[in-house]
Amino acid sequence: MQHLPQVEAARRENGFDYSECFAAVLPRFRAADLTVVNLETTLTHSDRYTGYPMFRSPVALAEALAQAGVDIATMANNHCCDGGAGGIRTTIEVLDRCGICHTGVFADSLDRKLNHPLRIERHGVRFAFLSYTYGTNGLRVPRGTIVNPIDTLAMAADLAAARSDSVDCVAVSMHWGNEYQRQPDAVQRRLAGFLRRHGADLVIGHHPHVIQPCEADSAHVVLYSLGNFVSNQRRRYCDGGLMAEIDATRHPDGHMTYALRIVPVWVALPGYRILPPEAADTLLLPEAYRRFRTDTEALLEKAL
Repeated sequence: MQHLPQVEAARRENGFDYSECFAAVLPRFRAADLTVVNLETTLTHSDRYTGYPMFRSPVALAEALAQAGVDIATMANNHCCDGGAGGIRTTIEVLDRCGICHTGVFADSLDRKLNHPLRIERHGVRFAFLSYTYGTNGLRVPRGTIVNPIDTLAMAADLAAARSDSVDCVAVSMHWGNEYQRQPDAVQRRLAGFLRRHGADLVIGHHPHVIQPCEADSAHVVLYSLGNFVSNQRRRYCDGGLMAEIDATRHPDGHMTYALRIVPVWVALPGYRILPPEAADTLLLPEAYRRFRTDTEALLEKAL
C-alpha cells in the first residue's frame, strides 16, 4: 500500500527513491524464481498523489519493485479502481514497461485474454495465476476495463480452463475477509475449500491488514491473510505482515508437492523499511517490533 506519508518519505529533490524501503528484502526477492506482490494502489504520471481512501501513487513505485526483483503484481483488490479508467490503464502500462506481469485487473478484453489466467513457466514448471476481489469500495468498474470479482461460477470455469491447459500449479490471489479480524471468517474458509475442490493448489489471501493463520501440507497451501507488507498503519497487528516462500516441486511422475516457509516482516521508520528477521534482529528497534513477533508466533504457532 502507499499512504501519503510513504510517498513523502520516498520523495527526493529530483523524483522518488524507494530503494531504502525494499533493500532488506531484496536478496529474498531476487533469490526466488518468481516473486509475486499484491499491488494495492494505482499509479499516476501526474503529481497529484493521494492516499486513503483513494490511492494514487508515483510510477517510481513500480520501477522500484522491478529493480527489487518482483515478477508479478496481482491487481484485483478494493482499491484497484481508485484512479478510474486512467488509473487502471496507467498502472498496467507502467507495469508492462517495467517487465512486471499482471492479472486480476485488465485494461480491456484483449488484455484479459492475454493475462487471465496469467501463465508463466519456470524451470519447466508451468504456473497459472488468477486474482479476484470481493469488491471495489462501491466504485463502478470503468467502462471498457475489467476487474475479476469473487464469483464462484466464474472461478470454477476459470480453474477448469487453467487445469485443461496442462499447467502444473494453479495459484489464486484472493482479496477477501474482514478488515482487522485476525481469524478467517466462514466465507473465507468456504471459498478456500471451494477453490481447492476446483483445482487451486495455492490460495493467497489479503485485505484484512492483519495476519491470519495458514493451512499447508505437501499438496496445497492456503494463506488466509498475509497482513500488511508495507503501509503506514502503525497500530498493533497492522505494522507488519508475512512473506510466504513456497517451494513447488514437480516429480518425475508429474505430481506436485509444496513446502511453505513463513517469513515475518516488520515495517520500520524512518523510510518504511521492510525488515525480515535477518535484518530486524540486528537492529535496535522499538518494543513494537518484539510485540509484533510475539503476536505473530502466537497466532501461527507451528507455521513459523
